[in-house]
Order: sequence, then C-alpha cells, then structure tokens
Amino acid sequence: MARLGTGIGWRPEIADVVEAMPGIDWVEAVSENLCPGHLPDSLLRLRERGVTVVPHGVSLGLGGADRPDAGRLAALAERAEVLGSPLVTEHIAFVRAGGALTASPSLEAGHLLPVPRTRDALDVLCANVRIAQDALPVPLAVENIAALVSWPDEELTEGQFLYELADRTGVRLLIDVANLHTNHVNLGEDPARALGELPLEAIAYVHVAGGFERDGVWHDSHAHPVPRPVLDILTDLASRVAPPGVLLERDENFPDGDELRGEVEAIRVAVEKGRAAATGTGPAARTARTGADAGSGSVSDDAVRQRLGLAQAALLSALVAGSPVPEGFDRVRLGVQARALAGKRADVVGKVAPELPVILGARYRPAFLAYAQGCPMTGGYRRDALDFVAHVLRTAPGDEDPGVRRELRQWWLERSGPVPRSARPGARLARATRRVLLRR
Repeated sequence: MARLGTGIGWRPEIADVVEAMPGIDWVEAVSENLCPGHLPDSLLRLRERGVTVVPHGVSLGLGGADRPDAGRLAALAERAEVLGSPLVTEHIAFVRAGGALTASPSLEAGHLLPVPRTRDALDVLCANVRIAQDALPVPLAVENIAALVSWPDEELTEGQFLYELADRTGVRLLIDVANLHTNHVNLGEDPARALGELPLEAIAYVHVAGGFERDGVWHDSHAHPVPRPVLDILTDLASRVAPPGVLLERDENFPDGDELRGEVEAIRVAVEKGRAAATGTGPAARTARTGADAGSGSVSDDAVRQRLGLAQAALLSALVAGSPVPEGFDRVRLGVQARALAGKRADVVGKVAPELPVILGARYRPAFLAYAQGCPMTGGYRRDALDFVAHVLRTAPGDEDPGVRRELRQWWLERSGPVPRSARPGARLARATRRVLLRR
C-alpha cells in the first residue's frame, strides 16, 4: 500500500488553514460534497502542489441488505478518477432500509448505523464489497464505525469480523481509532483485543477524531479535541504496525489554525511513540484467523439478504419512525441513538438549507425535532428540508408571524413548485366549498 503520511480532513470551512498547514501530505474529502466538474479551488491548488486527495464516501451503505446502488458507485468512481486518487474509502455500515426487499417503506437513517456481526451480515457485506471493488477504478478501503447500540446475538467480535472481511475480499481497512474508543465506552469492547485480531497488513490508513461523553455514553462528534485515550489507542496500533497514513477528522466547531496544527502534531507524536516501542505483530494476526473461526460463505440467493433486511428495517423504523423496539435491544440506548439521529438531521438540514434557521430563528431546532418525531427521512437531506417546510406551513398555529409564513412559503415555492396546501380546517372548508360551487 502506498505511503500517505500525515493528513487532515479537508472541509470548506478550514480550506485556508489546511492549505497553509505545514507537513500535510494528503487530505480526505467527503465524496458526496464534491462536484467533479467544479472542484473547489483549494483542492485544485493542493493537488497542484502534489498533495494526495482521497474521496471518502458516506452514503453507499455497503452493510445494508440491498446490493450497492450503481449510480452511487459510478459517482464514487468518477471522483476517484477526477482527483487522481490512489484509493477510495467507505464505511462498514447501513444507512437505509426497507423497500422492495422487505415490502416495507423505504427509510433513510441520515447517519451510519452498525451492521450486526453475524454470519448473515458478513456474507452480505462481502458480496457488496466485491460488487463495489468491481465497479471502482482504484482499491477500496472500508472503515469501522462508532456505535451507540449493539445488536443482540452477535457471533463475532469486531476484530474477527474485520479480519474475515479482509481475508475473504482482499479489501483494505480504514481503522478509526476514535471509533474503537467509542465502542469501548459504549459497548465495553476492548480496543487492544480488536487491534490484536486485525490483519494489520490490510490497513490502508487510520482516522483520529474527537468526541465527548454524556451520561456514560460517548458521542463520536468530530467536533471536539482528540482525547488522550484515543491517542493511546493510536500509539498501541503504531506499536504493532507502521500505519501507511494517519488523518485528523474534524467536521464542525472548528478551532483556530494553531489548535488544529497542535492536534496534528499530537497525532505525529503518538505514532512516533508507538513506533519507538514497536514489536513483532505476525503472531497477533495469525491468532486472529484462528479466533475468527473463518468461513468462506457466500450469498447464493436473496434469502440471506431478506433476513438481514427485515432486521435492519425493524431497527431503523424503531429509531426514526417510532415503531416498537426490536427484541433484544437496549431501549434506553436506542432512545439515545434516536435523539442523536434527529439532532444530526436538524444540523445537516440547517447546513443544506441555511436560510431556514435564519427565517425561523430560535424556533428552528425545536420545530425540526418535533417534525422528525413523526416524519422519517425518505429521500435525503434536500428532500427532508422541503418536507419540513411543508410540514411547518401546514401545521403552524393561526397566530404564526405572517412575515415568517410568507418567507417560508416563498422559500418552498422557489425550490419545489406549487406552495403546499394548508391543512387548517378553514382552508379545507374553503377548498371543499369551491369544489361544490364548481360542480354546480
């Protein structure tokens, strides 16, 4: 695997800081936020300087029951080619469920959700990874995710699951040490054991990020400083293998340039500390294969996909549509996850449609969270923004500020055609009266 070096996640908000930061060998950009024909000038300048750019996908849903969407794969491939990237990355997660496979409504999570570590899920994931590998012009690496909830009756540890995935498909691994810390706090999983079970030779690069703890739950926010336990896991990993690349992720609440540079330097120091204490790692990898009880199963028909799809649809429906909690899940922890998903929806819609928080002011977030309780996302964040405004226009009380209503109606009209019809009793009566008069 090519050596990448030290990198940072490129985001428009810190583009100038990243360009001016010394010692940055490569950057990673969210694939879905890039338009191949109109790349940001900052990324173009970085590429001209020889800085490697890696597209990082977030919406493919390789861990979902359905086969990867050909359009999403083509978009990821196009970005890799335009950027001249040596590889592309995605997540071991599902992001949507339902639909034709399960004869249930299609639902979007708007976030990365964990795949059950079962043989069924592993078979489906391996098949989906192979489909993606065949469609992409460069190697694929997949990332372990952070989890607030665990699936009941899991059959493999995280390390075993990742080992078998890499062994059966040849896919590279993007190891997020912050996510190992998250799963340690939230699920009681041992990060050292997970590292010991990994096929270290398959690591493409490493993510490092910050988060925060609230009421005993660790939230992988990407909006807080990298804590010492995460750096310690990075040091442990570096003592086992020289990571080809290490990258700092920060998605919001951006600090000043000096603080970002300090976090990048702390990552370098953690890696150097691990390399100084390096010992042989071959036995750990060999032990992992034995512990994984490795198999070579494959998806021969849709029965396995359907079983997985039904389980994922039940979980996602409980999280975003108020359905009963599936048996075996922690109800309290699912409540935490549901609130986190709704909060993320509110934040992302506020970025996709920045006019809405301005128009509604302090009422935006509570109004959106109330809307999210009964209106699951079905078509992505831009559709979600339109549906939210339509909901507000239909349900707003009669004493609503007419200026706010007017701005919302105009915003909706400019983006979606006809203004949504009001659901108020008076408006419905007026429409019914007009229909009666027309029939006469």
